[in-house]
Parts: sequence; structure tokens; C-alpha cells
Amino acid sequence: MAQQHQPAAGSTCPGCDEPLEPGDRFCGACGYDLSAVPVAAQDRPTVAIGTPVEWPAATGTDTTGTPTPTQRAADVPGTDSDGEELKPGTTSNTLGPGADAACGAAAAGPARPAAGPGAAPGPAGSGAAAPSAVPHPTTAPAAGQGHGCGPVVGGPAVPSAQVSGGHGDHERSADGAPPAGSAGTGEGTAQEAPAASGVRYDSPPSGDFELAAPAPDGPADPRAAAAAEPAAAPPGAKLCVACRAGRVDTDGYCENCGHAQPRERDHMEQELGSVAAVSDRGLRHHRNEDSFAVSSTALPDGSPAVVAVVCDGVSSATRPDEASAAAASAANERLLEVLPRGTHPQQAMHEAIVAASEAVNSLAEQSEHAPGDDPNRHQNAPACTIVGAVAAGGLLIVGWVGDSRAYWVPDDRSGPPARLTEDDSWAAQMVAAGLMNEAEAYADERAHAITGWLGADAYELEPHTAAFKPDRSGVVVVCTDGLWNYAEAAEEMARAIPADASERPLHSAQMLVGHALDGGGHDNVTVAVLPFAVPQQGAGSAYDMA
Repeated sequence: MAQQHQPAAGSTCPGCDEPLEPGDRFCGACGYDLSAVPVAAQDRPTVAIGTPVEWPAATGTDTTGTPTPTQRAADVPGTDSDGEELKPGTTSNTLGPGADAACGAAAAGPARPAAGPGAAPGPAGSGAAAPSAVPHPTTAPAAGQGHGCGPVVGGPAVPSAQVSGGHGDHERSADGAPPAGSAGTGEGTAQEAPAASGVRYDSPPSGDFELAAPAPDGPADPRAAAAAEPAAAPPGAKLCVACRAGRVDTDGYCENCGHAQPRERDHMEQELGSVAAVSDRGLRHHRNEDSFAVSSTALPDGSPAVVAVVCDGVSSATRPDEASAAAASAANERLLEVLPRGTHPQQAMHEAIVAASEAVNSLAEQSEHAPGDDPNRHQNAPACTIVGAVAAGGLLIVGWVGDSRAYWVPDDRSGPPARLTEDDSWAAQMVAAGLMNEAEAYADERAHAITGWLGADAYELEPHTAAFKPDRSGVVVVCTDGLWNYAEAAEEMARAIPADASERPLHSAQMLVGHALDGGGHDNVTVAVLPFAVPQQGAGSAYDMA
């Protein structure tokens, strides 16, 4: 348990420096909360950076006045690599001529360079001994160029190759190569010193472990070059959406930056002539369970027929994303198959919904259990809703099962917009039975419980189809509830769609999806925009049921 901070006796308030009494919890002058732990004072350097420091001269005595003993390398006999005592004349690192008292004092402790990092450079003509991977036993500073402290007895031996020729520059250059003025190169070179015992080297110097200097025109580190320029992806490979350089592996991650790539169905767009569709995962769902299909074909008389199908997977069912994809594909294929043969568009829509239902039912016949799953665990059959529209021969045909919808919005906005479908849902049933008005029904938590869907466990397949003949040009908005939840009334949908939707269907679909995402994006959002053109001489009511 944490303890509260208590002021010490005779202390002062951190806020106003007023005296405090023991046991005070608050300052009587400024009200400072004394239970708070005071913030530690920021460290400040005792000596400003760059200010020269003058160290006191060594006295040669310890704190009691006793002269400090000095031990030199020759005072302790050494041994060679065979364990034999070193004979006089054997080469070793010793103090060169002219060594001062500082080096003698250093002999009493662990050996170290005569000057630390940051020592001021010496006068011109005094070069540093070359750094080397293998110490050289015979190097010492040249006469008249200062001195360096070699290895001494009483601490670990420091190779003289790491000791400057009178200065503190003892770091290896960045590329590992000896700097100018290294041993054996002329001015500033180290010379042989008188032999003395006390230090041994187990092997003669060699260049086996020395790093070769890199080529002048090559990179200092090949790893840095690899990181700076990632390997280019081969032609045709999918590139990362984040770094735009790395190749995406089979697991969906970039091989260069590791960024997870969006799945293909997270956001889909398609524009085909005068029809376009957009589908988005939304902001709350972990995957996109919607699907769509847009296409066009020709009737026997050569006139065009444009198709838009949108499906919404039932999240409480198994594999809803597969169900919606199978239904949209099957319905689209059936329409493209029967319309050119002269089948009436309304009958073709009915057959398309039946084909979509069969495609979803076939998913239930496949194995639904992955290896290791409990085969006795109950799983709902794959299921989805469907809504489709066909513009052909001056007619507008819609068909649906579930709560996905189709809306009509005239181009000139002079006529009223309209909703062309009725939901297979609990709320719609309450309104149709006269038990609730629409506002009350859709405010209920059971409002979006669907009563009709495509799937093996559907109660009974009842495809709904309707034919309309508009007297003016406009667009059909075919969408899932991920959109119409944010523009439920036809008037709201008309305000959400751009005025130039007939000329720019893809842009309009993008705008509608953005409208849903701006509203919260609680569900997958899918919408198709299908323009419907009518000659100017049209007159009469907005819709004539065929």
C-alpha cells in the first residue's frame, strides 16, 4: 500500500516556502497539498559543458600523509607463454623515456590511456598510434612527442596500440582502418622501447583478425544499403498499400514493412456502363458480409437490359459472406441467361431469386465443421437477403427477399421519390397488421428481425417482384440496410444522393456509402445506382404498375 508523503519537522512549504508544522496536510498560507510527493528537482551540471576543469596536482601522499607507493613493471617478474621467467632483454611494453609522475602513479591501479575521451589535440606533428586488432609488444611513443602509458603491473594490460602517442585519441576510426600517422608510416610513429619484464603476449602480432577497409565507392554497411532500398517487387506482384514498395505475401502481410493488407472484400467498387456499385465493410464489423453484381445484356430486339443485384449476409448464420456472394453471382448469371432469350424481365427476376436461393442452399450441404470442431455443435445454415433491379424495354423490374431495399429518385426532383420494396421484417408485419405505426414499429428492438431470407432453414421461399413504368428519368438505388438505416424515408434518400446521379453513378454510390459511414457505419454498406432514362414526351403518373 502506498504511503502518503509527510513533511519533515522544520520543513517549508514547496509552494510558498512558509514554515510547516509536523502533521500538516495542507499549507496554512497557500493551501498546498502536502500529501503529494514533491517533484524531484531537475539535475543541473556542476560545471557547464565546455568549461575547462583544472584538477589539483597530485601530492604523492594519501589522506594520512603516508607517501603513496609506486610499483613499476620491472618490480614483478613476468613469465612467457611457456611459463618460463622472462629474461633480461625480452621485449615488453614499458614506460618510455621521459615518462612523468602521472604514469608512475597510474601503475598502482588498473592501466588506462593517459588521457580520456575528449582530450584536447596535441601540437602539430604528434600523431596517434594506430589502432590495431592485435596489440604490438614493441610500440612506445617516439622521443620528443610526449608519451603514452603502457601496460603496468597491478591491473589488466592495455595494448600500447590503443594508447595515444602523448594524447587521448584512443578510439578506433569508424571504418576500422588505422588513421594517418600510424605505426610505421613516418611522422608520429611509435618506436621500440627498452625491454623489461612484467607483461607477456601469448602470440605474435598478426593480421588474421583485422577488418579490411571498405571500398571507397561502396557503402559503409551493406545492411544500411539494404534497408535504404527495399528489393523491388517482381512484375505482376501485389504491392503493399502502406509502403508501396514491398511485395504482399500469401498471408496478406507486406514483406518489407509488415503492414497487414486490407482484404479484397473490405471495399469493392465496380462501374459498368450506366450502372455502378460500391460495397464497404463499415466501421464496426470485422469483415464485409455484403456482396453485389452489376451487368448488362441485350434483349432479342437489341435493346439494352441493365442489371443490379445486392445481397446482405445474415450475421447470425454460418458463413454469411459466402452466402451473399453465391446468391449475387447466381442471380446475375440467371438474368444474363434468360433475358436474351426473350423471357419477360419480371419472370426473369423471379427465376433469378430462385436460382440464388438454390445456390445458398447448396452451401448448407457442404461440410460446415473445420478439423477439430465439435460435430455436434449446432450451426445455422448460411443465409442472406437479396434485392435486384432490371431496367429493360422501358420497364423497371425489382425483386427481393428480406429487408434490403430499392428506391426511386427522379432526376429533376419535381416528382416524389418512392420506396419500391416492402421489408420482410417484424416491423413491416406490425405495420401491415395495423398493430403499430411505422415510427413505433421501427423504434422497437425487434424491428430488423427478418421474416424472409434465402437459406436452407428459411420457412418458405416467397420471391417478391414488381414492375414499374416511370414517366420521367431518374435513378434506382438498390441497397442493404447498412445504407437505408441512415436514410430510411424516400425523401431522406433523395437528399443524400447527388443531383447528377444519372451522369455519375459511381460517384453517387461512393457518396451514399460515405453518408452511411459518416452516420456511424454500424453495418456493412452496399449500394448500386442504376440510371433509368425516359424520353421527354412521357406523361401521366410517376409509376404505372405493369
